[in-house]
Amino acid sequence: MRSARINRTTKETDISIFLTMEGKGQAAIDTGVGFLDHMLSLWTVHGLFDLEIKAKGDIHVDYHHTVEDVGIGLGMAISRAMKELKGINRYGFQVVPMEEALCEVAIDFCNRPYLVFNCSFPTEKIGAFDTELVEEFLRALVVNSGITLHVNVRYGKNSHHMAEAVFKAFGRAMDQATATNQRIKGVLSSKGML
Repeated sequence: MRSARINRTTKETDISIFLTMEGKGQAAIDTGVGFLDHMLSLWTVHGLFDLEIKAKGDIHVDYHHTVEDVGIGLGMAISRAMKELKGINRYGFQVVPMEEALCEVAIDFCNRPYLVFNCSFPTEKIGAFDTELVEEFLRALVVNSGITLHVNVRYGKNSHHMAEAVFKAFGRAMDQATATNQRIKGVLSSKGML
């Protein structure tokens, strides 16, 4: 079983995460940021991971520190759970519709963190959640997991639907990329290393 536990405490946040890659889509998430909990639950269910997160942050200031630090912690958990990246598909690609919105996500487990995020949310907020925090969360996760992630929301009119499509597609693409393949010996690279 590929799994990892992360505990991260700063002056702004206190976060514990337990991630299992070969899960059943079970989520127990409490970050104090309801919309983030919802998005991470979608990622967990559609990626078929198991994820437990407990976070306390300075949400009286705003949600930024908590959202970013959960992204950092989850990125660290992904990196630790995936270890040497041997025998995995490495790449994943999914296109997911959510009513009027359509998102495509491509991922590469390559130890070269890079985020491309193309999404123009029509609103600045989803409830109390700043839509710009979707990109901040993904950037923090990418930097700390070592993945390359391309997110393209092709179209959409409802910010909530667009964000849902992002997290569902991301979960499904990650599940595809991290799946093991009996034919792959070592890492999937012509160089023999990542």
